[in-house]
Amino acid sequence: MANRRKFIQQTLLGGVGLGLTPLVASAENTVEAHSTPLSKNADFLEKEAVKKTITLLQTTDVHCQVHPHDELFWENNQIVFRKTAGYAQMATLFDSVRKQNPDTFILDTGDMFQGSLLSVKTMGTAYVDILNALGYDLYLPGNWEVIYGKNKMQKLLGALKAPKVCANMYHDLGGGKKGELIFPAYHIMSKHGVKIGFLGYTDHLVPIRQSPNYSKGIVYTKPEENLGYWVDVLKEQEQCDFVIIIAHLGLSQQLALANLPECKGVDYIFGGDTHERVRKPIQCKYAKVVEPGAFGSFVGRLDLTVENGKIVGEKYELMEVNAKKYKPKPSIQALVTEQEKPFVDTVNKVHGYSTVPLYRYFVVENTIDTLIIDALKWRVETDIVLSNGFRFCPPRDVDASGKAAITEGYIYDMLPVDSQVRTAVATGKQLKDWLEKELNNVFAKDASKRFGGWVVKMKGMEMTFNAKGEMGQRTQAITVGGKPLEMDKEYTICACERDGDPETMLCRIPNVKNGKNTPYTLHQTMRDYLAAHSPVTPRPHGHVKVLDMPQTLLSQVFDIDYQFV
Repeated sequence: MANRRKFIQQTLLGGVGLGLTPLVASAENTVEAHSTPLSKNADFLEKEAVKKTITLLQTTDVHCQVHPHDELFWENNQIVFRKTAGYAQMATLFDSVRKQNPDTFILDTGDMFQGSLLSVKTMGTAYVDILNALGYDLYLPGNWEVIYGKNKMQKLLGALKAPKVCANMYHDLGGGKKGELIFPAYHIMSKHGVKIGFLGYTDHLVPIRQSPNYSKGIVYTKPEENLGYWVDVLKEQEQCDFVIIIAHLGLSQQLALANLPECKGVDYIFGGDTHERVRKPIQCKYAKVVEPGAFGSFVGRLDLTVENGKIVGEKYELMEVNAKKYKPKPSIQALVTEQEKPFVDTVNKVHGYSTVPLYRYFVVENTIDTLIIDALKWRVETDIVLSNGFRFCPPRDVDASGKAAITEGYIYDMLPVDSQVRTAVATGKQLKDWLEKELNNVFAKDASKRFGGWVVKMKGMEMTFNAKGEMGQRTQAITVGGKPLEMDKEYTICACERDGDPETMLCRIPNVKNGKNTPYTLHQTMRDYLAAHSPVTPRPHGHVKVLDMPQTLLSQVFDIDYQFV
């Protein structure tokens, strides 16, 4: 890679040197031929010296949420809700920024086609016209863009009018052999004499984090495998003045990347995946990192000041898409209504109510996951029930009646994939080893080894742990049914089946015994549980406790100048 970098630099710089004299001569001849008065030249230069602004707007992880919702904020150590988001409201914000500055460039960094009943019923197609009408300028595929398979992903993204980039997704030629890139690696924007290069990277852990069936036909590589090469192309060949990585890797992975030498020459990483709200850019060794929340509640904004063809200043802010401030744009609202019309009665069908707000923002325990494991434990009488550490699903506050409606649409928001409920048998040692691995996925000291999810949720089993502990030594106590976990004892467990996993795998626990699917799906379990128990009060049970961090931990990123609020 070092030799490649040196070759590009020498070749390009040599080429510039060879062409210098003719270019200068041509410029001088042009001035003489036009006999332009000096005063007019001075006026021209003065006008060019006026400062200009290029505005970059970023959304990410909207997860198909078309309407405003109750967004959770952590203020003064307590939960506060405000109404935010909605594509029609987001359109109004976009228009207001474009009106302030026509030189506005808008991009989305992934998870556009998964996360709601409407997305499942239409396999994502309902969102194509909406996204095109919003006028995006660039897209990056997220980890969930493959939810309907490779071919459908290509068609969905291909139907979007703006360019797409991704430098680490390749066609699989068979047996994991890399073919061509599925999308171009980069895109360039030129404004006011400066060139900005956008280089795309999505999550290379997709085949591990999600069902491997989703991403069949795709080979993913780590960003650092070709990052140095593409940065050289942008800086030396394309002569970019500013380089931005648009990423869907998760905040921890993005921070790790920004500290690698391969990232030298990159100015910013516009990130996504972990739904973090970075209000002040996080300065790493080689680049700054930002991430603008999720569900359409926020838009990241970077203003670049340009003078004499050079970037001389920058300002970043996280804009809240407050539903009261930004009224819905009628044309976008009409599109949303049209796409949702065939399904609106199903979306709004109420199955039950919660007496507490529903949310999924805390790393350790949340009310949404408590509701899910309560329903599973009620349906299937195993020793232990488990739920993955999902992040997606917008919050839902109680209304004036003191209840939050749980609709069919909201069940899909909580669980977009309606998996079969599966049972199996695992030993105490298997469970302990698995828990240590899961905790390392969340809290690994090497940030590049962190997955994108939260701590796994459980009922029937209790655990205390140290988030900052050593790998393999984080769990401090594990009990099942109130008794200490026995290494040689076998326990019955229940969780959702992951499409493509063998019967010997459950919730990423390998080599389980007697794995079998029950007749129940997650969605039907939720409906039946609500029919029998509504209204429910799914307050976290305290089955999982962190000893060296706050129980209200809102991010897996700590010990740096960043706080989720």
